[in-house]
Formats: sequence, structure tokens, C-alpha cells
Amino acid sequence: MCAAAVDKICVIGVGLIGGSFARALKRGALCGHIVGCGRSEQSLRRALELGVIDSYSTRPAEAVAGAGLVMVATPLGAMREVFSAICPALDAGAVVTDAGSAKAAVIEAVVQACGRLPANFVPGHPIAGTENSGVEASFAELFDRHRVILTPLPQTSPDALALVRGLWQQIGAEVTTMDVDEHDQVLAATSHLPHVLAFALVASLAHRSERQKIFDYAAGGFRDFTRIASSDPRMWRDICVDNSRALLDALREFRADLDQLAAAIEARDGDRIIEVFSAAKQARDQFVADKRKRPGS
Repeated sequence: MCAAAVDKICVIGVGLIGGSFARALKRGALCGHIVGCGRSEQSLRRALELGVIDSYSTRPAEAVAGAGLVMVATPLGAMREVFSAICPALDAGAVVTDAGSAKAAVIEAVVQACGRLPANFVPGHPIAGTENSGVEASFAELFDRHRVILTPLPQTSPDALALVRGLWQQIGAEVTTMDVDEHDQVLAATSHLPHVLAFALVASLAHRSERQKIFDYAAGGFRDFTRIASSDPRMWRDICVDNSRALLDALREFRADLDQLAAAIEARDGDRIIEVFSAAKQARDQFVADKRKRPGS
């Protein structure tokens, strides 16, 4: 038996997030059968070999048949196609959730695909990940002590919300709820903007004529700052496109702050530079301290 009387769970998109979700369910013995679904049969076979899933199908409508809960963990650009395929095939009462990092875009895709927002759809986003991708990069501990944000709407079923919340909690996550627009703005600043900056910095340096020497002498700071530039480019393309409004707002604010810092450096204004750096250090140190105070950290 699965948690909360769900006997079968379908995971569509068995990569880092979907695969880790399935592994976490198995670790907690929370589900008797997990069916995986995706475009690549080779990847699905590998997921089966690794014990991440119990069966698979490359056809979404077939995969969701009999499932009490469906997790859609595909890239944002594939959401509309997936929901178009599964909406007519879902069992009555089946709960659907997702792991997309731009909630307004996901909700729009669901409405376009299904003609409405189903009451049993619970938009969600686990705030966890690595720069790696694919089922082989997945691991059961990915969500331990990490936040999962749910963005329910007025029409969201309380029972569906309770089921999704409870399942995430049972696999070790800390669950919070948030307004859709607030989620997209916060994630644009704290996740999407850093990834764009990392990609942009590496791309800029790679275009320089002296790029080989630059990379040869790059040290830990460069490695740490640019680690996330090894993330899946297609996934981050989708995020940039689907959360463009909030991301552009964050980029404009950052560019204004960067221009001010550049002006201080040009003017050799040491006082202003130390003011910016000190404020940044204090904020970063406080962030780390607060994380350590969280239960289980």
C-alpha cells in the first residue's frame, strides 16, 4: 500500500527530480507500485534496471491508468503536451501534482490542455536539485530537509492538497504553501537569476581569445560560482521563457545594482565597495546560520 491509501503512483519524467521522488517513495516503503513514463524507452529501461520504477510506458495515457497519484516532473516546455494526453485518461479521483519551477506557466498549460483547472491538481515545486540530470543522477535523499512549495488555488481540493502535502512530508521534505505569483518572483530571484548569471559568465569567458588560459588558472571560486552552469540547458531555456516576466524584473534590479558597484570601482570609492561587500557578507552569513538552525540541518 502507498501512503494515504494510494496503491499506484505514476511518475512522468523519470530524471533527477522524478527519479529521486520515486526512490524516496521506495525508501520509505510508501508505494507498492510505481510506473514511470517518458519519451525515451532506453532511459525508462535503465530506471527499471536501477529499481527506481516497477514498470514503464512511453504512452502517458496508458501510464496513468489506475494511478491514484500522478507526478509530472517533465521540463516546463513539455507540460502542455503531457496534460493533453493524461487529462482524458485519469481515473476519477486521481490526484495530479507537478515539480515545475514556474507555477503560472504550469497552471496555464494545464488549463489549455484540460479546458479547466481540475480540482485534484496540486501545483508544486521541490526546492532541491543538483547540476546533474537523468535517472542515474537521482537519489532518495535529494528532498531530505529541503522545502517543497505548494501553490494551491481556490478551486484546489483540500483532500488532494492534504494527500500531496502528506506524501512530501513522509519522504522527508518541509512543505510550505505560497501564492503563485509570489512563488515565481521569489524563485526568479533566488534560483533562476543565479543560474542565468552562471551560464552568462561561463559563456562570456568562453568567447574570449584567452579563454584557455582563463580556464587553466581558474580556482575554487570560479568552480563554486559556476557549478550550476553544468545544469541542463534545455530545462533552463524553458524556465527562462516560461518565467520571463519575473526573471526580467530580477535581472533589471541586479543590473542596476551591478552598475552602481561598477561606478564605485571606477571611482575607486573604497568606502562604497566595502559597504556593499560587508552587507553581502552579513546577509550570506545570516542565511547560512538560519539554515543550520532548521530541524535536521
